[in-house]
Amino acid sequence: LQKFTMSSQNQARVKNRAPAPIQISAEQILREAAERQEQHILDPIVKIHDAEEYQSHLRDRRKHFEDNIRYRREHIGNWVKYARFEEDNREFERARSVFERALEVDVRNPELWLRYGELEMRNEFINRARNVLDRAVQLLPRVDFLWYKYVYMEEMVADIPKCRAVFERWMDWMPDDNAWMSYARFEGRGGHWDQAKEIMKRYANAYPSTRSFMRFAKWAEYEAKDIDLARTVYESSLVELEPEESRQARVFGRFSAFEERQGEYERARVIYKHAVKLFHLGEEPKKFPEGAEEEEVSEWEQEKRNELYKAYIAFEKKRGDKAGIEDIVITGQRAEYEKRVTADPTDYDAWFEYAKMEEENENG
Repeated sequence: LQKFTMSSQNQARVKNRAPAPIQISAEQILREAAERQEQHILDPIVKIHDAEEYQSHLRDRRKHFEDNIRYRREHIGNWVKYARFEEDNREFERARSVFERALEVDVRNPELWLRYGELEMRNEFINRARNVLDRAVQLLPRVDFLWYKYVYMEEMVADIPKCRAVFERWMDWMPDDNAWMSYARFEGRGGHWDQAKEIMKRYANAYPSTRSFMRFAKWAEYEAKDIDLARTVYESSLVELEPEESRQARVFGRFSAFEERQGEYERARVIYKHAVKLFHLGEEPKKFPEGAEEEEVSEWEQEKRNELYKAYIAFEKKRGDKAGIEDIVITGQRAEYEKRVTADPTDYDAWFEYAKMEEENENG
């Protein structure tokens, strides 16, 4: 009976959802929060009058850092702060000793190697920075930002042969696309365009894919200003790549857009028509009989094909003649009639309109 009474009271209790008689604004909440906020206590300003007080201050700070490291030895931030403190006091040997001790704790930490190298670079110890980064890339050759820092330093000191040698060592590890692009752009900045083109060819051969060929062509057009090379790359992408790579709508779309930018409208029209014929653009998808292999087209690829067909229509409206525009219109109407008669073979009106359109097209 007691349990029944308590549950009945809980069920009968109604929460009052009416607005409170005293409303509190957001401004009042922020004001009260600011008033109740504790004051930030600043560290006391230490005034040093002689060398003895300065050394005493350094000993106190070093004891503080050593205690932090003893408390959390694996926390790299403590080591970096300690080394930065020694650097600020121009104690470079001590700073290097701190980093070397930190590397004994976690030698495969790329961030630690980067901070170590930056210490030497900031203070213009170029050979020491070179040694640190060389040790880092030997130990962690797959960490790209260490290579980037290494080649950046060599380029900043204008040691082009060493920078090129570092890039070549990096390329032996077959890095990603951005590393190859950085190498080519480095040669381009120095005016060595022939070497830059060879690097991009090596990149395309190392990664024979649509992505690499398209980046190569874009680089040749916009950075190297070599239109013939860009056209050759686009053509090679249609011939040399595997069918699953070359039969992509974006390859034809970028190739035709490139030719249109160069004023080669007939070449662009040929590329568009080839893509329309290859992908059956503007037509209703055909149903394959059972047992036949149907081409698998992803949703993303189908969207790219639709965009390619819209680009073709826009191109013909802008650059084409009357016959080209009529051909596009008839193709669209033919696809619509095919869809209607496929859905309902007894739709005689659709059949008659379809036949009439084809007859008028033949007479035209």
